[in-house]
Amino acid sequence: QVQLVESGGGLVQAGGSLRLSCASSGDIFSLNAMGWHRQAPGKQRELVAAITSGGSTAYADSVKGRFTISRDNAKNTVYLQMNSLKPEDTAVYHCAADRLWIRVLRDTEVSYWGQGTQVTVSS
Repeated sequence: QVQLVESGGGLVQAGGSLRLSCASSGDIFSLNAMGWHRQAPGKQRELVAAITSGGSTAYADSVKGRFTISRDNAKNTVYLQMNSLKPEDTAVYHCAADRLWIRVLRDTEVSYWGQGTQVTVSS
């Protein structure tokens, strides 16, 4: 079993920055793909960014150039550096992990989820 624990959310003004962390424990050797998804009130959950154990990445168009996903395999932790935040980035951000890259990319049958951390960007 794998546990994912997010931290780093909070309230920030537009244009500000936050860094989210997702620490994993348990059977981490099966976690090839890790990522961040977000869900705003009244909207569907969407992929923000994802990364493989080898460092390949993918980003939603809406965050390209502003957000950076990274991974420290030694610490079993994935990070999301969020810069130039906008009010439309306000959402609950969830960490996701799976053996298969496509599951994290498509948010389909993802094996493990964190509890989520709230990010609120004020205008």
